[in-house]
Amino acid sequence: MNVRRILVGLDGSPREALVLAAAEDLALRFDAELNLVRAVGLPPEIPADAWQDPKISVKEYLEHNAREGLARCAQALSAAVRVRTTLEVVVATPWQALCLCAQAHEADLIVIGSHGYGGLDRVLGTTAGRVVNHALCSVLVVRAAEVHPPRYANTALASSGSKTGC
Repeated sequence: MNVRRILVGLDGSPREALVLAAAEDLALRFDAELNLVRAVGLPPEIPADAWQDPKISVKEYLEHNAREGLARCAQALSAAVRVRTTLEVVVATPWQALCLCAQAHEADLIVIGSHGYGGLDRVLGTTAGRVVNHALCSVLVVRAAEVHPPRYANTALASSGSKTGC
């Protein structure tokens, strides 16, 4: 696998650091470029600062905050990777932004975080799921190092010592 360009979807969530660390590791291993991307749209609850300041539009406010978040992420990278890193803020739904940016920049890999299924996610699908299904390149979904018993564990198989190949 030849990986020259890695697009990294960052969203400000608690898992962002894990996603960034995985992408940095891959960039060092493959001597690849990183493109840190954050999508912005109107959140369900718009922060008061965004609509109370007449000097800046809501769109500008959201883009500015997203750009600052990406800049903080870039500062956390090693100098060797930081020099090959670009920042991009896109006004779109997250999965569309990641897929379109990956295609536009000819990314070889997208690195994103996984998120748990909330009620609405079960109906509409998660960002990670949509990126995996629609991206034209490979996708690495970084999961938190949480310990959960398998939801699909079959006690009969487990007790008989059978292996399923998974």
